[in-house]
Amino acid sequence: MKKLLLLVLLPGFVFAQGKNAAPGFSISGKIKGLAENEVITLTDLNNESDTLARTLAKKGAFVLMGVIKEPNLYQVNFHSAQKKFLLFMGNENVSLEGDLVAVQNFSVKGSSIHNDFTDFQKVFNPLMMRLSTLNQQISSKPELRRDDSLMLAYKATFDEVKKAIDDFVSTRNNSPVSPFVLVVTSEMEQDVQVTERRYKSLSTEQQNSFFGKLVFDEIEKAKFGAIGTQALEFVQNDTIGKPVALSSFRGKYVLIDFWASWCRPCRIENPNLVAAYNRFKSKNFTVLGVSLDRSKDAWMQAIYDDKLAWTHVSDLKFWNNDVAQKYRIASIPQNYLIDPDGKIVAKNLRGSELHMKLCELLGCE
Repeated sequence: MKKLLLLVLLPGFVFAQGKNAAPGFSISGKIKGLAENEVITLTDLNNESDTLARTLAKKGAFVLMGVIKEPNLYQVNFHSAQKKFLLFMGNENVSLEGDLVAVQNFSVKGSSIHNDFTDFQKVFNPLMMRLSTLNQQISSKPELRRDDSLMLAYKATFDEVKKAIDDFVSTRNNSPVSPFVLVVTSEMEQDVQVTERRYKSLSTEQQNSFFGKLVFDEIEKAKFGAIGTQALEFVQNDTIGKPVALSSFRGKYVLIDFWASWCRPCRIENPNLVAAYNRFKSKNFTVLGVSLDRSKDAWMQAIYDDKLAWTHVSDLKFWNNDVAQKYRIASIPQNYLIDPDGKIVAKNLRGSELHMKLCELLGCE
């Protein structure tokens, strides 16, 4: 991640520069339970090895000073106590108060940016916990219909999250926290046009911020293989060396699944794929596995062990698999759901989300 510019402001330096000194931050802490001479540092959360400021605690208090390039998410580290506190701030005068036993309850004053971050946590944390609980319940019951109460509750909560994102960004379009929100919730929005609309609602300053640039990069990447676009044609050999073309599945819904025998998350997800395949294979649905393996024996054994009874292809080139390169696959598992006309209708569907999407498209009994 990008390293933020830091200038440590020593007291003598500030005195010598006077009014010409660059504006910087000051974090004043009054913390119960601080050991004398406790080492306290400030680091960039995106680059924890980069120490932006350092000081020692004296009589339960400390001051960290320096200059940062732009507002971002930072971490105040209490080294001996092995405690950390997240602080979203710019070059501001911030005060912390609280008990080291419960760093999550620290009181923060002086930063409107951190106030926005706190508001984000209050709204989104309960929603994400609710989604996680519902997802676990649904995953344990793969035969649920889309009108089942659990399915309806999941969709309602998911819609609530999307509305919360829109509300937060639209009311805080000049807050550095808004592009951060778009980054951390990006995987929840498959429609790149929605993400782009949210991004364009940000102020120019926030579009050009650290997190704003990350959002822009994600949008540009997502436009490749975006929902509604035609899936790229490819041909690759199956397990017996026979060439298989994606276009040979035209007329069916096909899930292109990028995986590998050595990929633990892929193997954990495989039972869900098997359940979806068995549930919908009679409804014009199949799976096409594209493996990033380099050992044919390991690839074949994983297919057998996980009971993956669909078509599999690979050139055994590991991360240089030609299809993976064509689809710009940088991590696995990843998947694309293609409709009978060869267009992408969804991507990266896992767990209950795969079953819900297939129910929506193919119907559930």
